Amino acid sequence: MISKDMKIIDLVNEYPEAITILQENGVGCMGCMLAHSETIGEGLTAHGLDVDKILKDIEAATKSAA
Repeated sequence: MISKDMKIIDLVNEYPEAITILQENGVGCMGCMLAHSETIGEGLTAHGLDVDKILKDIEAATKSAA
């Protein structure tokens, strides 16, 4: 299950579809060192983004890819 408490690196490793959603929202931290220690919630908040909306978009992308 995807949650805002997941580490960014865990999200993109388990759900590669999330990369497109993150990039579309200006988040390029998949290769950043912070991806290993920062949660999705922390990263999206740091970018001034709506965490809940982006998580819903990622959930939808993973369901359509299944």
